[in-house]
Amino acid sequence: MSDALTKTSEMTITKDDIVEFLKENPNFLQDNPDVFELLIPKKKRGVRGQPADFQAYMIERLKTAKDEAVETTREIVASSRANMNNQQRIHTAILRLLEATNFHDFIQAITMDLAGMLDVDIAVLIVEADGNAISHIQTTGITAVPEGTVNQWMGDKPVLLQDHISGIEAIYGGGATLVKSQILLHIGISMDTPPAILAFGSRDPDMFNETQATDQILFLARVIERCFRLWLSV
Repeated sequence: MSDALTKTSEMTITKDDIVEFLKENPNFLQDNPDVFELLIPKKKRGVRGQPADFQAYMIERLKTAKDEAVETTREIVASSRANMNNQQRIHTAILRLLEATNFHDFIQAITMDLAGMLDVDIAVLIVEADGNAISHIQTTGITAVPEGTVNQWMGDKPVLLQDHISGIEAIYGGGATLVKSQILLHIGISMDTPPAILAFGSRDPDMFNETQATDQILFLARVIERCFRLWLSV
């Protein structure tokens, strides 16, 4: 009877054939767990004098567990791909910074090129300065803000991610109305220079949020700090 399921399609396979096959192959369902998805067990809540259909519950739980496992796997894969994509963007941005041929080119890389490389709408570099504290500041696109502004905005946080916001005009100027989410990075150039912020703004209100990992973007900030020190020592 074990050959019952291999007969030609012209022959009718009866319920008894299937039962007999399962008797002769008791490990069939164990070896083929996907078959559980094809079963529609009759659910019983259990009435007086009759046992509850625990087997049906078990099969249903197996189905649910499998669906949850598949969904979890998909989420992990999607997260891994997004992380790899972000890492590649950061690496590309760092290479651009290292390729700068002069200070002006370096600042242009930060304020113009990084936005496209990191898939944001606007990138701004802000320092607490009056134009005399950092050399070359008059000939660059660096925005100066009053002393104490960085601490007011960020406190002692090295990075701040915010979603569903209205852009700050003091940061983004005329582009403030475009910004709906942002990331602010504290840039500590040296003990002899004022604190600074590198701001990335996006029109997507969900682009940045406080639950996101920040290790890669903080690494970018550390690279920018070191590049700054090199150029300002020239």
